[in-house]
Amino acid sequence: MPDQNDDNTLDDDFDDLADHEEFPSNASADTEADVACPYCGEIVTIGLDPGSGTNQEYVEDCQVCCRPWAVRVHYDEEGTAGVWLEPEQGG
Repeated sequence: MPDQNDDNTLDDDFDDLADHEEFPSNASADTEADVACPYCGEIVTIGLDPGSGTNQEYVEDCQVCCRPWAVRVHYDEEGTAGVWLEPEQGG
């Protein structure tokens, strides 16, 4: 089993985390958002991770119809999250 220190990708992952701009630590950041699925229209609550930076993009599946969304999250300086969804390409 290779030593983790020999794996430069782990170091690169930590460097990438340091590049995230974060809002002040005393801010109370949103950790959930109610969104409408772009496929089935159902309103669902998704969890948010303010520790992942002020601007985020990832793919998440609808809890109702299981189709993938492209999720974009932006936190303002007060920790309020704006969340946008669109159908994932190929989904």
